[in-house]
Amino acid sequence: MAHLETPPGRQLVLNLFIYPGGHHEAGWRYPGASPERLLDISFYQDLARSAEAAKFDAVFFADGPAQVDNIRYASRFRLEPLTWLSAIAAATTHIGLIGTASTTYYEPYNLARLYASLDHLSGGRAGWNIVTTAVPQASGNFGLAETPSHAERYARAAEFLDVVTKLWDSWEDDALIADPVSGVFADDARIHPIEHVGRHFRVKGALNTPRSPQGRPVYVQAGSSDDGRSFAARYAEAIFTAHQTVESAQAFYADIKKQAQSLGRNPDHVKILPGISPYIGSTEAEAKRLYDEVNDLIQPAYSITQLKQITGVDFTGHPLDAVVSLDAFADAGPARTVASRFQLVVDIVKREKPTLRQLIDRLAGARGHYVVVGTPEQIADEIQLWFESGAADGFNVMPPWFRGGFDLFTSQVVPILRKRGLFRSEYTGRTLREHYGLPRPESLYASEARATA
Repeated sequence: MAHLETPPGRQLVLNLFIYPGGHHEAGWRYPGASPERLLDISFYQDLARSAEAAKFDAVFFADGPAQVDNIRYASRFRLEPLTWLSAIAAATTHIGLIGTASTTYYEPYNLARLYASLDHLSGGRAGWNIVTTAVPQASGNFGLAETPSHAERYARAAEFLDVVTKLWDSWEDDALIADPVSGVFADDARIHPIEHVGRHFRVKGALNTPRSPQGRPVYVQAGSSDDGRSFAARYAEAIFTAHQTVESAQAFYADIKKQAQSLGRNPDHVKILPGISPYIGSTEAEAKRLYDEVNDLIQPAYSITQLKQITGVDFTGHPLDAVVSLDAFADAGPARTVASRFQLVVDIVKREKPTLRQLIDRLAGARGHYVVVGTPEQIADEIQLWFESGAADGFNVMPPWFRGGFDLFTSQVVPILRKRGLFRSEYTGRTLREHYGLPRPESLYASEARATA
C-alpha cells in the first residue's frame, strides 16, 4: 500500500467495543474464550486496563432494555452499562467510558443525573451513546402496546437532548463555591431552573448535581438512517457506524461532515467511527484459518434469527448453500427495524450474490460491521487507508472473541499504527473530550448571562 501523508497532529481514535463473549456470534465458544467470566466484573476491569495500557480512547458498552429472542445460542444478555462503567472507572485512570441509554425508555432528569455522576466519578471520562431503540421486544417492558414510530422516536430524542443539555448546563461552572470562610457553599444565582415545557417533557430543573468535569458527557450516536444522520449532524460528537466498503464509508463521512458544517458546527468535532472486527494471523492463510475456525462454530438457527431481526425476512427452510435472491427482500416492509443495517445486507446480496451460508457467515462476524482478515500489516494498511481517504476518524475495535482477539490487536497491530505516526504513545489529557480533541462546552446559561449583561 502506498501510504498517504497524515495531517500533522491528526491521530486515530480507537475505542474497545466490549460485547459479552466477543463480537462473533459464536466467539464465546472459541477455545480460550472465558464464558464462565461473563458476569465477573474483574474480567471487564482487566479488559479496560489492557485498553488503557494500549492508550485507547474509550471502552464502549452497548445496551438495550429487553431480552432478545435468540439467547439460546449466543451471549445475548445485557449488563446495565452505567453500573458496570462505574466499577471500571474505579479500576482505571484515563480511558473513556461510553455507555448506551435510550431516549425512548429513559426520562431526561434521571439520565442527566446518572451520566453527570459517572462523569464526576471518573474525573471527566463519560460518554453517552444515544439510541432511540427500535427493537419490538422493548415496548412491552415499559407498558407500551407497540414500539413508537421511527419519526416519533426521533422527535422525542431531539427534545430529550434539548432537556438534558439544559440540565447539564443548569449549574454554571463557578456556581459551586464551597468557601468555609464566607460560609457560602453555592452561588444560587448561577444555578438555573430550566423550566422546560414541550410536547414530550415538562422538566422544571435545575439538576441537583453540579456541572461535571467535561461540562457535558460526550454525545455519541449510532443511527445511520436519514433521520439518524440529521440527528447526528446536529448533536453528535462521535458517531458509531457500520460499513462494508471504503466507498460506502467515504460517502457517509462526507455527508455527515457537510451536514454538520451547514449547521454551523466544526466538522472536526464530529468523529466518525466505523466498527472493525479483525482476524489476525502471522500469514494470510493463518488469518483465514482463524476466521474459518470461528465460523465453523456458528449455529445456523441463531444466524437465521439474527438475519430476520435485521431484515424482517425469515429464511427458515431456505437451503444454506442456495444463492440468496434480492427478491426475498422485496416485501420486508416495516418489519425491518434498522433501515441502514437492512440496506447494508441488501448491498451485500447485490454485490456478492452469496449463498445463505455465506451471507450468515458475513454477518456472524460482527452483525454487519467491517470484518477484516489478514496479517497485522494488512490490517494496519486497511485502517490507514480508511483513516487517510476520508472514510473514518478512527474505529470501534470489535474483537471476535475475548480476550485473545483483543490481545492480538493491541500487541501486533497497534505498534504498527504507532510506528506510522497514526496513534498516540501516551495520553495527553485525562478526559474523554481531551482524547477526542473536543472542546469543553460553556454552559448555555453563562452565555445567556453575558448576552444580557
